[in-house]
Formats: sequence, C-alpha cells, structure tokens
Amino acid sequence: MSEHNSEQSAPRVRRPPVIAVCGSGVEHVRLNALAETVGELIARHGAVLVCGGLGGVMAAACRGAARAGGLTVGILPQADPDAANAYVALAIATGMGQARNVVLVQSADAVIAIGGEYGTLSEIALARKMGRPVVGLMTWDLGPPHLVAVASPEEAVEQALRLAAEERNNRRQAGNGPVAYES
Repeated sequence: MSEHNSEQSAPRVRRPPVIAVCGSGVEHVRLNALAETVGELIARHGAVLVCGGLGGVMAAACRGAARAGGLTVGILPQADPDAANAYVALAIATGMGQARNVVLVQSADAVIAIGGEYGTLSEIALARKMGRPVVGLMTWDLGPPHLVAVASPEEAVEQALRLAAEERNNRRQAGNGPVAYES
C-alpha cells in the first residue's frame, strides 16, 4: 500500500483577495454613498468584502457588494450573529467587543478606511502594525507611510487591490502564505 500525501494531491484553490472596509457605524449620507460604491466595486472585481458587520459605512459597503453579487463577511463585536446588518452573508460572532478589530484586519489583504471615528483609527493602527496596507477615503489624515489617501471610491478599490496583490506576494515569498492559494 502506498503512502498518500493529501497535500500534494489537493487541488489548488484560488482564494480571492479579501478587502476590509472600516468606518463609522453612525449613519452619514456622504460617507455611506462612498462606502456603497466601494463595496460594489470590490464585488465587481471578484474580491471578498470583510467589515465589522454593523451599521453606517459597514452596512453601506455590504449593501453595495451584495447588490453586485459579492461575498460579504461581518466580524461582529457581539456574540450574536443576528446582530449583523441585513447585507452580511457570513456573520462571525466573536463576543470580543472592539478586540474583534484584530480579527478583522488580520483577515484582510488590504484595508479601506472610509471616514470613521476612534474605532476606525484603531483598525488603521492595527492594520499597519500587522503589515497590512491601508487606503484612506475621507478618513484620518495620517499621511504616508501610514495610509494611501485617495479621492474616490474607484481609486480606493484600485489601490487596495494593487496593494493586496503585493501583500499576498510578499507573504508567499516569505513563506507565510498557504501552499494552496494563487493570486
């Protein structure tokens, strides 16, 4: 009987880019319109949108992505998956409160911050600490190298996808990426 190595025979799965969208949970008409367009563009490019799963920018981004047929993932601070906004397809209920921000940014290849308050600032800081690139659209004015400031949803998604591809290639070259994914 021959020994079977399942890792060698496993099909290579193409994992799509994962883009986190961070921003205020408070309703803001202009920011929500920008976030909805960002979410739609993320989905149209075949990427997965991950966010905090609640209202405001998070719900608007998920609404745009869902409308375009994309996958939306909410990393919730609560222990109840039903707390997610109506546009979250996959709710991950952490029960971790704001500590869920670590899970959110660690799960992403790149982060887009839209507007935001101190929670968004913490996500930006955590993303940078973890080596994740951050694109900012009407958010905290931190300047380079902390984030790439952009002026439109189109530019935000374009930059995030470019930076995500670079980040994934860097992880793969460093030996930190899974064997079974391609970009």
